[in-house]
Amino acid sequence: MGTAKRNAVLAVVVVGLALGGGGCSNGPPEFREPPVRVVATTTLVADLVQRVGGERVIVDTLMGPGVDPHRYQPTAGDRKKLETAHLVFFNGLHLEGKMADLLAKNAGRFRAVAVTAALAPAELLPADGEGGEFDPHVWFNVSLWAKCLTTVTNALAELDAAGRPLYEANAAAYQKELEALDWEIRRELAKVPSAKRKLVTSHDAFRYFGAAYHYEVRGLQGVSTASETSTKDRIELAKYLSEHRIPAVFTETSVPDEGLRAVLDTCQRDYGHTVQLIGGSTALFSDALGPPETPAGTYCGMIRHNVQVIVTALGN
Repeated sequence: MGTAKRNAVLAVVVVGLALGGGGCSNGPPEFREPPVRVVATTTLVADLVQRVGGERVIVDTLMGPGVDPHRYQPTAGDRKKLETAHLVFFNGLHLEGKMADLLAKNAGRFRAVAVTAALAPAELLPADGEGGEFDPHVWFNVSLWAKCLTTVTNALAELDAAGRPLYEANAAAYQKELEALDWEIRRELAKVPSAKRKLVTSHDAFRYFGAAYHYEVRGLQGVSTASETSTKDRIELAKYLSEHRIPAVFTETSVPDEGLRAVLDTCQRDYGHTVQLIGGSTALFSDALGPPETPAGTYCGMIRHNVQVIVTALGN
C-alpha cells in the first residue's frame, strides 16, 4: 500500500473505529468527557493539535525538541502511551518511519490520524524514493500547513462533539494567524536579493519552503536523514557552493553537522572558497521545534526564527 493511501486509511477508517465508545477489548479507550487525551508524534504535530484543542485536550509528545523523527525508534513506553490515548496524531507521509509502521500494523488498537491526510497529491512534492512517495516536510509552506487544521478539527470534533464549537473557533483564529505569518515572512524573505536566494542545509527538508518562497534549496542528505551521504555527494555540494559563491550553509538542530563541516573543508581546500557554517543558537529548526520556553518552541516562533537567520546570513 502506498504512503498516501495508508495515510488516508489511518485518518478515515481508524478514526471511525469505536468513536464514542465500545469497540473490541484491545481497541482505544472510550472517551466520556474532556480532557481528550492526545498523543502526538512530533512537536510540530503537537503544536497544531494544541492550538485547535485548547483547554479541552492534553497533548503528550513522543519526540521532543531536537529529535530526528526519520530515525526515531518506538519504545515500550511509547506503546503504552499510544494504547491509553483517545486520539493519536502523526504527520504522515512517512516522516516518522518506524513509528508510522507501528501505527499501520496496529490500526485497530489506536485512533490514529495523519494530519496531512487531506492534502491532495498535486500539493505535495515527491520524495525521490527515499522512504515514501512524497516529501513529508509540508510545514515549511505555511499555507499548506494551515490546510491540516481541518483534519485535526474534524478528528477532535468527531470524538468530542460537545467541543466542536471550540475546536472550530480555535482553528479559524489560528488560520488567520497563519495567513498573517505567511505574508510576514514573504516580506522578510524578499529582502534577500534574488541571486542570493540559495539555501543549503544538512538534509533536504526545505523544498516546500523553496517552492513557496522562491528560494533554491539543497541538502547534503536527502529528504530522509536515514539516507547515507557519499564522498561524491560532499564533493558535488562543495563544487556547487564554490561555483555560486554561496556565503553560508545552515546546520539543523535535529541533524549532526559533521557532514557539512567536511563539505566546507573541501570547499576551502579544493576551491579556496570560505563558507560560514551557521549553527549553535542560530541553527535552523527542521523536523522539531525548540524547547517549550523558547521563541522557537511554537510553530510560528520556529518559522520566524528560521526566516530571521536565513535573511541575516544571505542578505548581506
